[in-house]
Amino acid sequence: MGQSHPSTPEQRAQWAIHMLTHQGTYGVITHLSRTHGVSRPTLYAWRDQAAGALAQAFDPPPTTPPVRATPTARHILTLWIAHASTRGIQAALSELLQRGSSLATITTVLHDAQQRAMTWMQTHVPATPRALALDEIYASSRTGAYLNVVDVHSGAVWASEGPLAVDCASWTLVLWSMQDRGLRWDRVVMDESAPMHTACQQATPTVVVQLDQWHLWQVCAQVQARLTRRLAELVRQTPVVARQAARLAAGRPLQGRWPKTDVVAHAADVAAAERVAGDVAYLTQELRRLLAVVVIERQTLRTPAQRQVELDALLCLLDAVAAAAPGDVSGEVVALARRVRRQTPKLLAFVDGVARVEASLAGVLAPEHQALVAWAWQRRDTLAWTNAEVLAAMPEAWRAAARVLLATWDAAVCVSSAVERWHSILRPHLAVRRRLTTGMLALLAVWHNHRVFTRGIHQGQSPLHLSGMTDAPTDWLVALGYPPDAADAPQVVPLDQAA
Repeated sequence: MGQSHPSTPEQRAQWAIHMLTHQGTYGVITHLSRTHGVSRPTLYAWRDQAAGALAQAFDPPPTTPPVRATPTARHILTLWIAHASTRGIQAALSELLQRGSSLATITTVLHDAQQRAMTWMQTHVPATPRALALDEIYASSRTGAYLNVVDVHSGAVWASEGPLAVDCASWTLVLWSMQDRGLRWDRVVMDESAPMHTACQQATPTVVVQLDQWHLWQVCAQVQARLTRRLAELVRQTPVVARQAARLAAGRPLQGRWPKTDVVAHAADVAAAERVAGDVAYLTQELRRLLAVVVIERQTLRTPAQRQVELDALLCLLDAVAAAAPGDVSGEVVALARRVRRQTPKLLAFVDGVARVEASLAGVLAPEHQALVAWAWQRRDTLAWTNAEVLAAMPEAWRAAARVLLATWDAAVCVSSAVERWHSILRPHLAVRRRLTTGMLALLAVWHNHRVFTRGIHQGQSPLHLSGMTDAPTDWLVALGYPPDAADAPQVVPLDQAA
């Protein structure tokens, strides 16, 4: 039976420390064995025991492996709304949650959410009449388009259907379906699309149809750009014509297929092109002024009759410019004048309603005072003023009438930019998915309608709030019946542990 060495724990600890300190030094173990009468295997065992104790003392305790979160419907729908495809959602869940989800599960969640979104779109409408913007957007195939109806003032999407044929029957069915849901509107704004205009006449013959001014400004810009390019081309040719004239005077052969040698005639062409470009630019600027919500002239607001007189004069001047323009650009100016003359009545559809309000308040707020209020309203963006700040800056006696005027001018509809913003949301999804079903469109519309603005004058509000539905939730997934789980709540990590 073996006997333990007659040494104290303190001595063994000192010897072990000495061996660890001088580990690798030749003769240390042999010297301790001879000096204290301890066998070499025993010293080796004490040294290894001390080394294990030190390692255990400084080694952190084993941590419990993190619990992998289970993908939820909120995870899937949040990724889908960020333009992710079905397989992209699967890959993102596997990377972020360290736990994958089958394509069948993802497809089932998306299908269920789309059914809920379609039900939501059918059962939620604002209580007050709205102003609507109508337009269609084509995908990769021109055989069908997505028909969209958007609230002009709030940006809320009330209908998005497709792909459908762009004809009167499709638009009429869309408008009838909105009427069946209880949606009411008093104005619509659109481009010159014949199917939309015919459908509006059939579904709502008494509703005012306003033509979108943005398309006219686009045509004006295109014409102006062509005239400017033509002028720049003639200016670039001036030194070439001068060189050709010099060669002709020196008796040398001319260069080029159709050489121009008349310097005087070319200078006349340059002057004519410059005159036409300048005249069209000036008349286009005047047209923009006359098609604005309010027109101020000599410290008074122009009446509809006065506005029309100025428009007639502008069209006469535009015809004169077209008649005097060179043959290669006269067609552009003639087409522009014809378009303005054809579209003017519907471009000014908002004028009568605005003029009635202005006339009814003339006894309370004098015309020159109305013009001053309109001047401030037109420059509110430049001044960085809100309507409340404009009202606060005017006399107390003006404020009641001015408040009505500001609200009337704000409500006037001139452009359909709201539906164009909705199109900018649809295009990335069309690029990813190629084709959007009715359920997908409804899901996108519900997300957009509940989306809260993070900046600007409407910060903290959603399109539904601006439409008068103030009790609408700010979480679109809650509106569809997907409340956040406790596991979805973000974990707060103290700063001293974050590192």
